[in-house]
Amino acid sequence: MHTEKPIAEIEYCTQCRWLLRAAWMAQELLVTFEEDLGGITLIPGHGGVFTVRSGGKTIWSRRDEGRFPEMKELKQRLRDCIAPGRPLGHSDQTAD
Repeated sequence: MHTEKPIAEIEYCTQCRWLLRAAWMAQELLVTFEEDLGGITLIPGHGGVFTVRSGGKTIWSRRDEGRFPEMKELKQRLRDCIAPGRPLGHSDQTAD
């Protein structure tokens, strides 16, 4: 039986040349969530957009946050959306 896995989306600004950043983040998320994600779609946008979504929910918006996410916090937010309770190893640890 095939179970539908969630698809994440990364919308990035083509004018700002953020494709490489979006592709790197997609690769990192796919490696971390290889059993939990059905894929990641890269969506070209404009106007300074850099937004990560899954299941219709915004995980990260550069416009709202005022910055790009650290990979650790992006992984934590995506995990909380698609696989709550899943341990992330060192990404779950906080700095002292």
